Amino acid sequence: MTDPKEQGDAGTIKPLMKTKTILRNKIHSTLSKKAQAENFEKVAPGTSYWTSKREGQVQLRMGKNPLEDEPPVTVPDLIMSAATKYSHYLAIGSKCKKSWQVLTYIEYYEACRRAAKAFLKVGLERFHGVGIMGINSSEWVIASIGAIMAGGISVGILSSNSPKACQVIAETSEMDVFVVDNDRQLQKVNQIQGYLKHLKAIIQYREDIQKVQPNLYSWKGFLDLADSISDEKLDQIIDTQKPNQCCALVYNQSTSGIPKAIMLSHDNITWTTAATVQSLGYKCPPQGQEVLVSYLPLCFPRIQLLDVWVAISVAGTVYFPSLESGKWSGLPRTPGTGFLMELLREVQPTTFCGIPWVWDRMLDSLKTKHLDSTAFRRRIDRWAMRMGLHTNKRRMMGEIHQPLCFGLAKRLTFEPARKFLGLNHCQQFLNVGMGLPSGTLDFFLSMNMPIMECYGLSECSGLHTVSNLQAYRFLSSGKALPQTHTKVEKDNQNGVGNLSIWGRHVFMGYLRDKQSTETKVDIHGWLHTNDLGFMDFDKFLYFMGNTNDLIKLSSGEMVNPFPIEERVRTRIPIVRYAMLVGQDAPYLCALLTLKKQFKGQERRPMDKALAITTMRTVSL
Repeated sequence: MTDPKEQGDAGTIKPLMKTKTILRNKIHSTLSKKAQAENFEKVAPGTSYWTSKREGQVQLRMGKNPLEDEPPVTVPDLIMSAATKYSHYLAIGSKCKKSWQVLTYIEYYEACRRAAKAFLKVGLERFHGVGIMGINSSEWVIASIGAIMAGGISVGILSSNSPKACQVIAETSEMDVFVVDNDRQLQKVNQIQGYLKHLKAIIQYREDIQKVQPNLYSWKGFLDLADSISDEKLDQIIDTQKPNQCCALVYNQSTSGIPKAIMLSHDNITWTTAATVQSLGYKCPPQGQEVLVSYLPLCFPRIQLLDVWVAISVAGTVYFPSLESGKWSGLPRTPGTGFLMELLREVQPTTFCGIPWVWDRMLDSLKTKHLDSTAFRRRIDRWAMRMGLHTNKRRMMGEIHQPLCFGLAKRLTFEPARKFLGLNHCQQFLNVGMGLPSGTLDFFLSMNMPIMECYGLSECSGLHTVSNLQAYRFLSSGKALPQTHTKVEKDNQNGVGNLSIWGRHVFMGYLRDKQSTETKVDIHGWLHTNDLGFMDFDKFLYFMGNTNDLIKLSSGEMVNPFPIEERVRTRIPIVRYAMLVGQDAPYLCALLTLKKQFKGQERRPMDKALAITTMRTVSL
């Protein structure tokens, strides 16, 4: 990778400007902390745990002694602190063609302030939305933080959303500004902007603008608007923000009908960030610096938490893929290739977050590589994997001594596998999607790559439980974040029941939906998840599905499809996904998708097959 010190002037500022900014930040940070402490004391007593109003304030779920809790801070304080402490450390980088455009933390902070001032110039109002729709990039993150600094609400929008879905989101969030990455997303906004009474500006941050519009700005043209807004005006707006006020909206993508707008406060984001850092083994300068890649959609709170807020908190470096990486012809790729694998090999991340689809592709790539090797090489790999699985499972139970030959297995098999995936510097492997099947977990465990599961809803800022190397149980979602609580209600004979959670990560409420908020959060502040699970003696959580997914047969029997689907995927290795159906039917059916197979050296994928298997519940 190109040395960041040799990079061009992407976002650079003069040394004198840097010094002035740091001094101003130190003074402003002190004043801001005092102001927020005073504001918090005024609003906390007597307020509710939830609200459905965008300008509302909620009571934070503090302990009996608030002095022992993490002090509430705002999002501007979080990035300001990082810019002050780690001003010259590399913060973010985006790849443009073959070169990296990078920003240090002080440049990152200055860019966010410029974006905030530009938002004020185009007319962003307090608690109004800024919609961001596009692939992950430096501009995406800067626009999100800038919107929050300017007193607006950051609204991440999935790039695959239809124009109608964008219209619903824009109307409910009273969106003043749309930020899009290319002309394709711009056309969606153009189709609906006649219905949006609050829309004042559209910003396109990638690709050249093809047709000039009165309210359309390029990214550079947008940032140039910041020159007419003073720092003092922006600082006044930042100082009025309180930790228990809304700063971000997340739309529940899985909800049928109109999506619910989930309000997250400053404290939701900053407290959950601090708790996550405490639970996971992140490095922080000067001891070391985390390196991360951001490729999963940032509109999901769990992804944004890990890729943006945690990275800022630990002063990590986040790399975004190039624009060209998202363009795929649809032709089959050779295992071990593709933009993600190439990015990982170039960047060498220290922590990697994947979803089941990604882990499955990596597993397939390693297995294909294994089959292509010599018979002697395969025997060595099988021996090393047996030792890896046995050693890591013993390690879970507290065994700390490794076999004498473990180092040899590591050198011969584990390290080459990591290097092949671009993860040879990686210390943490996180699964941020649905739970992985036991076969996938076993395989990576045998490769000395324990994948840490986690659990959480958008309504709890994305995370509630996490696993780490010191607290790991097979098939478990880990332990709850510090100072949070988990309750299992109405459990059956197996201990499986409805999960409820409590903590400062629980959301403020659904925007303009008082009824749904009252149903989701009770008067004591407990969030009722509708998820099923149980906790073992050591407080490890095991996720077992959702009550809304239960299937009712014609006989009246209620069936939880989650464990059956897991068992099918485990017992039939060729099955990639399984979905149980049979609502109001006398029996269950399973829809199965089969894994791609490769024929010898040809690398030609066989056609996917869809099998429908009928089975009676008693046989499962």
